[in-house]
Amino acid sequence: MIINTSRFGRIELQNNDVLTFPEGLLGFADLRQFVLLDDPSDEIFAWLQSCESAHIAFPVLEPELFTESYKATLTKSDLEALKLPSQEKARYFSIVTIPDDPTQMTANLKAPIVVNVAEKIARQCVLQDNNLAIREPIFAKLQQRVVQNPSISIKNQ
Repeated sequence: MIINTSRFGRIELQNNDVLTFPEGLLGFADLRQFVLLDDPSDEIFAWLQSCESAHIAFPVLEPELFTESYKATLTKSDLEALKLPSQEKARYFSIVTIPDDPTQMTANLKAPIVVNVAEKIARQCVLQDNNLAIREPIFAKLQQRVVQNPSISIKNQ
């Protein structure tokens, strides 16, 4: 399968690379097929790229990269929709917003992308925990992580 992307050009994928979002994403309910792509120019960010629209791609990070205490509690309906027996089997990603001033970048901890890796099913889950931020500042936390682990780079985008 070959998809066109505005960021990476034409990409050849295997069918098992594609994640299906049965309900789409918040604000993008009509887009159901996405793929996670590594950014060749950045070792931290990945991109959740739509297979159906070349111009739709979201930078994502695993929350563990910038917060040690991230805890998501999925509802029974989330687990059923994802065909997961328990949330320990899930993989989590936060959508990142990178404004013109990258020091102001934020991550959405309140509505993570949750992936059932085995089934290739994903869902954006809105968590009930009011302590989780929709716009969690992350630049300083990522920068600190790079200082602690110099093999990781953060590029200003």
